[in-house]
Amino acid sequence: MKHQLKFLSKENELNKVLKQQKRTQERCKLLFTSLWDSPSDTLISKLKERYGESDRGEPVYIINSFYMPHSFVIFSTTKIPHLIKLGDQDDISEDYLPSIYRKLGL
Repeated sequence: MKHQLKFLSKENELNKVLKQQKRTQERCKLLFTSLWDSPSDTLISKLKERYGESDRGEPVYIINSFYMPHSFVIFSTTKIPHLIKLGDQDDISEDYLPSIYRKLGL
């Protein structure tokens, strides 16, 4: 599956995404990361390498703890990287790194 990377930098952007997703039930993924976490850095690098500037595919919204700390509270994120998958019948929360890689097609 192809993914489209979208880096968010403001809480307001995430709120808009969540409102739209709730209304349309479109599938998307939220990836919580940190600028100071080496597994997060490695994951982001591999995502950029694999999907680059793709403008097609399921959106992956990348959220980091420096710019958007409040967003981590919304989904009770305490361990990073943390992947939230929205739009299926049940929302899925994953913080096990090998599973995150698998679900992102890496």
